[in-house]
Amino acid sequence: MSRDSVRIRFLSEGCPAAARLVGMATPIDDFYAVIPAGGVGSRLWPLSRADAPKFLHDLTGSGHSLLRDTWDRLEPLSGADRIAVVTGRAHRAAVEDQLPGIPDHNVILESEPRDSAAAIGLAAAILHRREPDVIIGSFAADHVIRGTRVFEFAVRDAVEVARQGYICTIGIAPSEPAVGFGYIKRGAELVVDGARDASLVERFVEKPDLETAKTYLADRDYLWNAGMFISRADVLLAEIAANNPELHAGLIELAEAWDDRDRRGPAVDRIWPTLPKIAIDYVVAEPAADKGRLAVVPGHFDWDDVGDFASLAKLNSGGRKNDLAILGENARILSDAASGIVVSHTTRVISLIGVKDIVVVDTPDALLVTTSEHAQRVKGVVDALKLTGRGDVL
Repeated sequence: MSRDSVRIRFLSEGCPAAARLVGMATPIDDFYAVIPAGGVGSRLWPLSRADAPKFLHDLTGSGHSLLRDTWDRLEPLSGADRIAVVTGRAHRAAVEDQLPGIPDHNVILESEPRDSAAAIGLAAAILHRREPDVIIGSFAADHVIRGTRVFEFAVRDAVEVARQGYICTIGIAPSEPAVGFGYIKRGAELVVDGARDASLVERFVEKPDLETAKTYLADRDYLWNAGMFISRADVLLAEIAANNPELHAGLIELAEAWDDRDRRGPAVDRIWPTLPKIAIDYVVAEPAADKGRLAVVPGHFDWDDVGDFASLAKLNSGGRKNDLAILGENARILSDAASGIVVSHTTRVISLIGVKDIVVVDTPDALLVTTSEHAQRVKGVVDALKLTGRGDVL
């Protein structure tokens, strides 16, 4: 499919490959990484809980939590002193324990969840007030990425595009016809010195059915939406102001008080609960795409949002359907002709015989048994427990 070309000229005259490789070794001077670390991950219950959400768990056998792995990916791009984490007050101790090098002023605490537009917007407002020309990149704390070097290339490409006033996202080149992810359709090409492959975003597409996903896989213009956004802070804030003035006004007022310890607490308690609860996709990404101000660069690395136990099983079995993935330091599992995943946080012996695509999650106070096919329905169990007042296991 042909695409019209939109050309942008830099002051520089190109980016030789050798110079680019040298640049990869050093952090980006004007870049600040932001890690939104919120959400419970209810489809991973009873492993993921309100007091121990999925970003605090090691779900890949790396020896580190997803949060720590995210930090380690971003440090070469920004430097350790330029990574901010937005998280709930209840998770502050756990975050600081896992990230002992994080400066205190880079821990941005929410009094309660207000969704991604408020979280990322607050970080943008605070960092813009501290450093007016800053470029920020938002990367979820609970995603799994393999291929760190390729990830770095994609982020550096996105930063170059963001310098030109675009909000840029990284779309993942699909490896299969996935029905669990949203998609981005690429439009007109952007030719930007220093960015190898960039395009305008034509539109966002909701999670498709299998047949539609197969057509997307065959069409190189469709990418998975991984929810990564790179932008000048002032550009992102301007988009919020245009589409949700109430949210923008609250964020700016909070940012003005943030670095004054005497003013911050009262301002958060007064303003934060009143902010509109909305995803950044709806208040920034989709409106910017409609205006031709949202760009995308492709990411040719392995990525997964670990949205349910089916994803977790696939992630830990290398995609082999007949394997049984086992998580848990002291897991005691006996299996015969079984496949799926077992997550054990007890010393109980678990025996599996002749079961396929099984999901077993064993914790001291709750046991989940389902199948990969029904993994998305776990959230319904969490909703039912809330309705019946069983918050003690949530």
